[in-house]
Amino acid sequence: MKKIPMMIVNALLVIFCFANPAYAHEMADGGGFISGLSHPVLGFDHLLAMLSVGILSAQMGGRAIWTVPATFVAVMFIGGVMGMQGISLFSVELGIAVSVFALGVTICVDRKLPALIAMMFVGFFAVFHGYAHGIEMPYLAEPALYVSGFLLGTIAIHIAGVIVGTFLGKLSQGDQKLKYLGAAIGGIGFHLIMLT
Repeated sequence: MKKIPMMIVNALLVIFCFANPAYAHEMADGGGFISGLSHPVLGFDHLLAMLSVGILSAQMGGRAIWTVPATFVAVMFIGGVMGMQGISLFSVELGIAVSVFALGVTICVDRKLPALIAMMFVGFFAVFHGYAHGIEMPYLAEPALYVSGFLLGTIAIHIAGVIVGTFLGKLSQGDQKLKYLGAAIGGIGFHLIMLT
C-alpha cells in the first residue's frame, strides 16, 4: 500500500513530462460540449493546474475545499469572457505553465495559506486558463455548449484533485506523500515553462 503513491508520482512524471500543452487547443467536435470538456481534460497543462487546485484545497481543509476551487471556476469564466471579447492578455501559455509550477510548489511547501490569499492566488492563474478557453469561443459553432463543457470539465478535475488530496492525506505519512506529489507537479511545471 505504501508504494502506490510513489507509483502514482512516477507515472505522472513519465506521462506529463512528455505532454504537449497545445493538444488542448484542438477542436474535438466542431466547437461544442465535447470540445469544451476536452480542453481542460486532455490539455495536460490545464489538467495538472486544476488537479493541483483541488489537492491544495484538500490540503487546506475546511471551507477551502469548496471556496478555492469555486474561485478558480468563477475567475476562469471571467478570463474566458475576456478572451471571447478579444481583450489582450500577455503570455497566456507562459501563465498557464507558471500556474502548474507555482501550484505544485505550493502543495510541496504545505504551508496553510489563509483562504483569502489562496483564493487570490488561484484566481490570478485562473484568468490565464479561462482566457485560453475564451479565445476559441468566437470561432465555435456552439459557444454555450463549449462553455458548459469546459466549466463542467474543470469542476470534475477539481473534485478529482480533492479526492486525491484527501486520500493521500489520510495515508500513513500522507503529508509527505502530498509534498512529493507537489514536487513532481512543480517539476513538470518547470519543464512546461522551459518549453514555452
